[in-house]
Amino acid sequence: MLIGFINYHLFRVNCSFYFKIGACRHGERCSRIHNKPTMSETIVLPNLYHNPTAHLANIEGQALEVDEKELQNHFESFYEDVFTELSNYGEIEEMQVCNNLGDHLNGNVYTKYYREEDAEKALKALNGRFYAGRPVVVEFSPVTDFREARCRQYDMGECSRGGYCNFMHLKDISRDLRRKLFSTQRKKYSRHSRSRSRSRSRSRSPRKRRSSSRSRSPRRRRSLSPDRRRPPERRESERDKEREKDRDRDRDRDRERERDRDRDRDRDRERERDRERERGRDRDRDRDRERGEEPPGRRHD
Repeated sequence: MLIGFINYHLFRVNCSFYFKIGACRHGERCSRIHNKPTMSETIVLPNLYHNPTAHLANIEGQALEVDEKELQNHFESFYEDVFTELSNYGEIEEMQVCNNLGDHLNGNVYTKYYREEDAEKALKALNGRFYAGRPVVVEFSPVTDFREARCRQYDMGECSRGGYCNFMHLKDISRDLRRKLFSTQRKKYSRHSRSRSRSRSRSRSPRKRRSSSRSRSPRRRRSLSPDRRRPPERRESERDKEREKDRDRDRDRDRERERDRDRDRDRDRERERDRERERGRDRDRDRDRERGEEPPGRRHD
């Protein structure tokens, strides 16, 4: 019994669902390990979005009719409200809201920042606050690539599992709202970075007072740096390319980790099979001793 308990805790493997999606339908009862990160660029606010369709009751077996336009307006109002609040703690790379019906994914809000420090700042500031009369819980999430976590069948409109699928069913907002939110955020943080760089330059090189007798020379016009000479669209496209390269590197690193975990899993299974075979041989030997027989190979004619 003790050996089985020790083997169970020593040779447990990581939960692949928790690693990819940041949630598991078994919760704490899962037989596999949920490695919760102590630091991450991504935070999750579980069950924050109160999806009206998930709480509508059936009347005499008939589903209540819902106005899709009204539901979308309700969701976009929620998205804008939460995005605006979360962007106060740092620049957001992407924010996703789950439309699943399962308890472990229903209404989860995943927010990925560009910097881990901003995610930590948001986690410390939001934990313990209230939204819509309910307490807000914030955790670090292992999810770094939502393309691996989202349900591709749902994106094509043909998921056979419905709302209880174990992959993310992500709810989209309109292009206009997305453009409005991210452009406002971009202006906000570009302005902050410019003001910080100005204050640093002033503190490093304070201006000297000029004597009144000396004639003032006309102020020279500073030439723009190569980066500023480029149009904003080109600079933004270059930033997007750099971010895409970073995502590709993260994705390759995650795949390598997953392959290592698979190899460890196969090795653990092989060890468990060897132990099971050894236990079977021990049981056969004990049975033979109880019967008063010698083990095969030691019996004499």
